[in-house]
Amino acid sequence: MSIQIKNDNSGFIAKGMTNSELDKVVEIAGYDYDSVQDIFYSTMNPWQRKIGYCRLFDEAAAPLGMIIDCEPIHFEYNNKKWMIGLWKGQYDLVSGGEIGVYTEAFDLKIPGFFTGTFYNCASDSDLLQMSFVLRKNGKVLFRREGEHWWLTGFKLGEFSEPSELTMDININLKNRLMRDAFISGLYNAGYSKADLTINGNSVSFLYATPHSEQPVTRTSTTDRIIQRKNELFCAKYQEITQGLDNLQDKVNAIEEQAPELYQKIIKMGKAKPLFGIYETVLLVFLVAVATYLASRVLSEDN
Repeated sequence: MSIQIKNDNSGFIAKGMTNSELDKVVEIAGYDYDSVQDIFYSTMNPWQRKIGYCRLFDEAAAPLGMIIDCEPIHFEYNNKKWMIGLWKGQYDLVSGGEIGVYTEAFDLKIPGFFTGTFYNCASDSDLLQMSFVLRKNGKVLFRREGEHWWLTGFKLGEFSEPSELTMDININLKNRLMRDAFISGLYNAGYSKADLTINGNSVSFLYATPHSEQPVTRTSTTDRIIQRKNELFCAKYQEITQGLDNLQDKVNAIEEQAPELYQKIIKMGKAKPLFGIYETVLLVFLVAVATYLASRVLSEDN
């Protein structure tokens, strides 16, 4: 595997890195690396595309060290439910932002446990042209653009409070009908007409303070504790890598001087180790569904 180094003038140039462990890390996590902006970003078909989305994944983020703002935009188009999710914040050792496009898988209602929808990641026919600029206190951290189902960017070693980050977002919907449905979803989420700029089928807006209810796992106390830990780790990363100008040298220095940070790089962002959490959540749901259906059958028999 070779990391794909983005060059704005000549597309994507494959550059094999001698650090095979780093190659493996990036591949497993489902990312490529943009050396121009010094960010990681999700590929078109990472492992995450097979998993989909459920609200409980957001609930699991904070306990895993990821303090991120969530903004789900729900709407219906072409006889199915859609969710375009927005995320920004601190993913343990990285600052980043995401736009995800999802379509309905199935609704689930288990009394006393969960009521919501599992979503599939958008298929190739449902990809959308999107872009965003992630800013920290008004200063541009990076830009992302492309036709995708999950447009992301993550800056390693950068520490941010979610409130410091904003995303200038533009999404090009497939037609006017879909555009209007998405706009209705934005209104339902708490955005106003004045917040939006509409140009043909494109909708632009600023994602700053989320309008949506945030995960119950995020409280001011736990956010503060987790963020202080994240801030210390990022400061240590910056101290060790100061003066180094390429990713391989930085990671090698971290591996030698701070093995605990090296392990966090391996697990950065929504990386492969989180798959275990997703599997656990899905397994809990399957068991709960089976139990619920069994109880229904027994009650009907009686």
